[in-house]
Amino acid sequence: MSKTYAYCQSCGMPLKSDPKSGGTEADGTISPKYCSYCYENGQFTGDFKSAKEMQTFCKQKLKEMGFNRFLAWFFTLNIPKLERWKK
Repeated sequence: MSKTYAYCQSCGMPLKSDPKSGGTEADGTISPKYCSYCYENGQFTGDFKSAKEMQTFCKQKLKEMGFNRFLAWFFTLNIPKLERWKK
């Protein structure tokens, strides 16, 4: 049985908020781990090399969506702890 995730293991977005219900694997099935913004056709989208780069990107997106600086910081705090970035 595969593990179910509440949050994208790349960016931390709640998977229930994903308009496409998740990213896609190479075979077209829905990924249980990643959102559609981060993962498509079995590959990561964007050219993020580190959790820090992903945090910076997500903070900017959250600010563009109207979140204040504190909330943008708070919502991206755990990105380095997500599976994609653990090494």
